[in-house]
Amino acid sequence: MPTFVHMDIPTDDLERAKKFYSSIFDWKFEKPSPEMDYYLFETAGIDGEKGVGGGMGLRGEPEQRIAGYIGVPSIKEYSDKIEKAGGKVINQMPVPGWGYLAICLDTEGNLFGLWEDAGNED
Repeated sequence: MPTFVHMDIPTDDLERAKKFYSSIFDWKFEKPSPEMDYYLFETAGIDGEKGVGGGMGLRGEPEQRIAGYIGVPSIKEYSDKIEKAGGKVINQMPVPGWGYLAICLDTEGNLFGLWEDAGNED
């Protein structure tokens, strides 16, 4: 069953945001590539079980907010389902070397993302 697999946190100041989240939740941040202004982090549940992972980078637009991504086996298949159910697919794009994402709107106007790991393409 598809579930949330990633969250994206947009920031205006990466260092300030890293300090904020690590001081409150003890999240550890790792930069996957020196040329990227983006950090990955893992979360854990109250009992220590692995939680949803995420990333944090610079805000792309003034209204950009935290976004949750649901892991699916096929962006195309689930994009079709979203459209058929009355939602909208706003954008789809590859993330080279990682996978594919789609930004969607539900029937209530809420943004959410789909994520397909690389190698799952149709």
